[in-house]
Amino acid sequence: MHNNAYTIERLPASELTEASWDRQIAVDLSSVYHSVWALIGLMTGRAPAIVNTSSVHAVIGLPSHPAYAAAKGGIVALTRQLAVEYGPRIRVNAVLPGPIRTAAWDGVSETDMAAAADTVAGRLGQPEEVAAAVCFLASPDAAYVTGTSLLVDGGYVATRGTR
Repeated sequence: MHNNAYTIERLPASELTEASWDRQIAVDLSSVYHSVWALIGLMTGRAPAIVNTSSVHAVIGLPSHPAYAAAKGGIVALTRQLAVEYGPRIRVNAVLPGPIRTAAWDGVSETDMAAAADTVAGRLGQPEEVAAAVCFLASPDAAYVTGTSLLVDGGYVATRGTR
């Protein structure tokens, strides 16, 4: 199972409405819980795995993302908890993408994109690079990996304290 949903409204906490907070938590975090709740009993087979998509926002703070960051941090904690509850029968991991060039970047200025690309890798990531990490975590090659969160960020988190 791969849980990969998000919504975001970029506003400081003092300007975020309760309705927006609730919507972001529901889509970004509660949807993971609900999918696991609905499908965990059906997960049988030789090596079932769950991969949850979180974000670098789970481990670093960025302005105007309070609900999104809280939800993505919650996914990391929920991933660990599910790994403990359902291991060894089911492996549960998370990927934490950094700046990935998706439709979410449409309308973002070149200046802002260049700032986000200021990483060890020197560019925005591609969706296929996150997909490869998800495929690895879901595969038998990751049979001994569970309860972990894998940064797929081109060094974004590593560079935030140095630049």
